[in-house]
Amino acid sequence: MLTPTRKTPAVAPGGGRGRRPGRRTPPLVLAFVLIPLLAESVWVFWPALQGFYLALTKWDGVSAPQFVGLGNFREMVHDEVFRTAAIDTVLWLVLFGGLSALLGLAAALLLQAERRGVGFYRAALFLPVVFSLVATALVWQAIYQPDGVLNQVLGSIGLGSLRHAWLADQDTALYAVIVPALWRQIGYVMVLYLAGLKGIDPALHEAAKVDGASAWQRFRHVTLPQLSSVNAVVLSVIVIDSLRSFDVVWSLTRGGPYHSSELLSTYMYSTAFQSLRLGYGSALAVVIFVLAFGVICSYLVRAFREAD
Repeated sequence: MLTPTRKTPAVAPGGGRGRRPGRRTPPLVLAFVLIPLLAESVWVFWPALQGFYLALTKWDGVSAPQFVGLGNFREMVHDEVFRTAAIDTVLWLVLFGGLSALLGLAAALLLQAERRGVGFYRAALFLPVVFSLVATALVWQAIYQPDGVLNQVLGSIGLGSLRHAWLADQDTALYAVIVPALWRQIGYVMVLYLAGLKGIDPALHEAAKVDGASAWQRFRHVTLPQLSSVNAVVLSVIVIDSLRSFDVVWSLTRGGPYHSSELLSTYMYSTAFQSLRLGYGSALAVVIFVLAFGVICSYLVRAFREAD
């Protein structure tokens, strides 16, 4: 009579039991990951690191860079144009960033419901995003001309006393440039908030409504907390766009008149590529990076602490 025999498990060469080999990543997947990373390293990361080094040098773009340490940053302390550009950049960040977030959120709240004609208004608000910043600047330059649309409208409605050379006045140039930048940014922020609003469970609003919460209370205690992740994205986009705003300002005023609309980005460009002080221009770029990194990181740290 045959008795069943037990099979002994295979023993690996190292003395352990046999294991299923792990799944290997297909070479094609590795290629799709590594090739873009290599290109990013060559065209983005390496130039950025070189920019940090050039910020410590004096370089005209032709001769060999001369190492000056923190000399460029010490020069900024006594640079009046830098102080003006820094103040204007902070003002731009507050006005451009705050208004684009508020108006974008308001537009998203008004246009989130699916009803007849809402698609047309969404497309109309998003349309300026498709235009290039230079084309946007040219349109608004025609509007702001002394005989342009804005002054003609003011004259036709009896407000001729308000007619103004908007881009040539030191008191109004910066604010006049912010308007076309806002016109283009609001639609983009609106789309981000529309995506966030679509992800909120309607049952939360229904439960709050049953409990007697008003529209403001539902917005404050239901909608805003659910948009925390979208707020982080919007803040990052706004801060980065604010600090790298260049096209509109340069096309409309070139930072003038008398540096009244000068931003750190325009001052960096004119210093590096017009005055050929690429070392000092790189130092200005480092300041822009530190500002953006600091604002975004401080917000994210605070948001994570509140989430915990």
